[in-house]
Amino acid sequence: MDTDTLLTRDTLLVIALLVVGIGGSGIARGLLAERGYDVLGSAVFVLGYGTMVALLWWGWLRPLDITGPSDRRE
Repeated sequence: MDTDTLLTRDTLLVIALLVVGIGGSGIARGLLAERGYDVLGSAVFVLGYGTMVALLWWGWLRPLDITGPSDRRE
């Protein structure tokens, strides 16, 4: 398998978005909770995770044409 086809720009962008969206917001939430800002940490996590989900949907899932066959034979 060729690494050029495996690690395309889109694949790397999805990986970075997942790492930052899940890992980054989780680490920020933990650090804020340690310092006594538990509510702010929870808000940061929800906003970070939600933004990641919205960007993944907007960039990769929304453009997909997921439809069934339109020609019905009876």
